[in-house]
Amino acid sequence: MVKESKLSKERKKPGGSNAGEYPDVKVFCGPAGGAPKGTYPVNTLKRAKSAIKLAHNAPNPEGIVNCVYGHYPKLKAQRKSKK
Repeated sequence: MVKESKLSKERKKPGGSNAGEYPDVKVFCGPAGGAPKGTYPVNTLKRAKSAIKLAHNAPNPEGIVNCVYGHYPKLKAQRKSKK
């Protein structure tokens, strides 16, 4: 039996389906939410918004949301103003 690659194992973990898909990105929030390294990229505002929307797939969604707000505080202000 052939051993699975590390990347393949990471993709099977909760919130890890996109692990390794962003080789040029250096800022991720996945680990803050218990997801594998290299997930939930937040190098652009669009990706940061997407990370918030997809955070429910991670083991600790609140960790990802807090990480995103740490990188983009204006998103937190926008969220508060909508409530």
